[in-house]
Amino acid sequence: MAQIINNSAVDPNKILPMSYMWAREHYKNGVANNWVPEEVSMQQDVEQWKSPSVLSETERHLILWNLGFFATAESLTANNIVLAIYQHVTNPECRQYLLRQAYEEAVHTDTFIYCCDSLGLDPDMIYNMYQTVPSIKAKDDFVIQLTTSVFAPGFTTQGLKNIQRFIHDLIGYYVIMEGIFFYAGFAMMLALKRQNKMVGIGEQFEYIMRDESIHLAFGCDLINTIKAENPEIWTPQFQAEIIELVKHAVILEKAYAYDACPQGLLGINADQFSEYVEYIADRRLERIDLPKVYGRKNPFPWMSQSTDLSKEKNFFETRVTEYQTAGSLEW
Repeated sequence: MAQIINNSAVDPNKILPMSYMWAREHYKNGVANNWVPEEVSMQQDVEQWKSPSVLSETERHLILWNLGFFATAESLTANNIVLAIYQHVTNPECRQYLLRQAYEEAVHTDTFIYCCDSLGLDPDMIYNMYQTVPSIKAKDDFVIQLTTSVFAPGFTTQGLKNIQRFIHDLIGYYVIMEGIFFYAGFAMMLALKRQNKMVGIGEQFEYIMRDESIHLAFGCDLINTIKAENPEIWTPQFQAEIIELVKHAVILEKAYAYDACPQGLLGINADQFSEYVEYIADRRLERIDLPKVYGRKNPFPWMSQSTDLSKEKNFFETRVTEYQTAGSLEW
């Protein structure tokens, strides 16, 4: 019987025959969605950023807060893939996907370099916001605290408690960081794009969100497979613990939403961003077979357009950023 962890009989260099075809599908979907930030024109964004009248102070604040959070969050996620998950998931097709995801995290990191360079932002200010802005620091600290034990020297996934610690890591980065903490920011930046403001950054956030949808789908499939192969870990107490972690993550993300967008945008306010976080959290819980907590309706149904529709871009000629749909994405 195949085992996605703790299978010493598996040669991680031998990808055929495959045991987990869902991992292969996520890899193929990631390749189909390939893009790089330089394909997106930033000329209009630069003009709007320099203009004294196009963007309000609230909008400028929102943009800076989101660039500040994402600039380092992507690096934290990449480090976790390379230094923790890849070591303990030895299945070859899953490792193939993890290599793909690590590349995509590098592209996302490059995106924020491109945005900062284009707008002439102070990189020290942007890249230190994960330490200087309390609502951003609280989110990063929470995820890091969840994953510390997996980085400890000598950690293995042998035994119930250690597998649960590894699940904590996967929950922390896939479900909470990529699945919850990223989504209020996505909604904010795409709300600006809908007003024809900072469209270049908005398009890049769309592409990042599509990538993250596949990352989230892979992560949840990985969690669910480990659960199925090690059912003894999924105790009622452990399930209740995971639900409490997600509820705490929602509190942190709602605090960030009010901090990043205290005055609201045209037709959208921080209360709606908070409702969206609760709606997203319920979807994440359901994806790993846990009950809903909030029962919220989606206040931003237009968010689905950013993942569910194929996009024909309008820069100069057709580029690889003509996204292909990747099945049922996790928006």
